[in-house]
Amino acid sequence: MPHVIVKIWPGKTEAQKQELAEAVTKNVMEILGNSEESVSVAVEEVASERWREEVYLPEIAAQQDRLYKKPGYTM
Repeated sequence: MPHVIVKIWPGKTEAQKQELAEAVTKNVMEILGNSEESVSVAVEEVASERWREEVYLPEIAAQQDRLYKKPGYTM
């Protein structure tokens, strides 16, 4: 039952978010072998001025050992 949360800055269209969710779902199905019914995808918008405190520090910097793809930036 994979549940994927994608955090992004605001400004993407609903169509872009839907396309992203569909692509993530497809890849989860292909790579992990799950059915479409078992996959859920959420998109959370986080304002750029809150990114450091709400995303970067707690979820990226503090969890380096869990990141399979690290960002190319630091804050």
